Amino acid sequence: MPRFYARRRLSVAAAATALISSVALFNAPTASAALPTPVSAATARTYLASLTVAPEDRTGYDRDLFPHWITQSGACNTREVVLKRDGTNVQQDSSCAATSGSWYSVYDGATWTAASDLDIDHLVPLAEAWDSGADAWTTSRRQSFANDLTRPQLIAVTDNVNQAKGDQDPATWMPSRTAYRCTYVRAWVQVKYYYGLSVDSAEKSALTNHLASC
Repeated sequence: MPRFYARRRLSVAAAATALISSVALFNAPTASAALPTPVSAATARTYLASLTVAPEDRTGYDRDLFPHWITQSGACNTREVVLKRDGTNVQQDSSCAATSGSWYSVYDGATWTAASDLDIDHLVPLAEAWDSGADAWTTSRRQSFANDLTRPQLIAVTDNVNQAKGDQDPATWMPSRTAYRCTYVRAWVQVKYYYGLSVDSAEKSALTNHLASC
């Protein structure tokens, strides 16, 4: 076979291989990102030791003092961004609402295929933040806290599990999936540390105990 044709056949084969690889990569399912990875247990223990211990005070709390969900980009608000981030094969319509996908709730181990079955949990609840220092913040800082996509603060979970958690801290509520508890308390401490929030004595004791087994 003339060298020209041999080279041409090789180049066509190489191009076909590259095309197949690129199509496979394009069609590969996107893995769930879930919330940003929290600090290590050792770092969380260091952070926890530095947090101010103080009683909680809910005087004047109103959920509306923490504006959410704000627009993040285009037509997408914070809830929709988290649903997209935490799900697998999530499809959204022109208004950014999730129309299909699959979501695994790390708190209880349930899997859902309808976005309406999920809440976006503020890992450190808004009321808990208010109780431990956010009452002195500006509205702008409370808005940043309520829509924080950078720290491990927002996560898509089963709606009734989130509602059962309410505004409780780790002294009275923890995820039923024990495998996730270490991640949960590491994230809790990181968020409190970053925002300069205090802990009460029962909360600190529970966090200390959980972190000891991480």
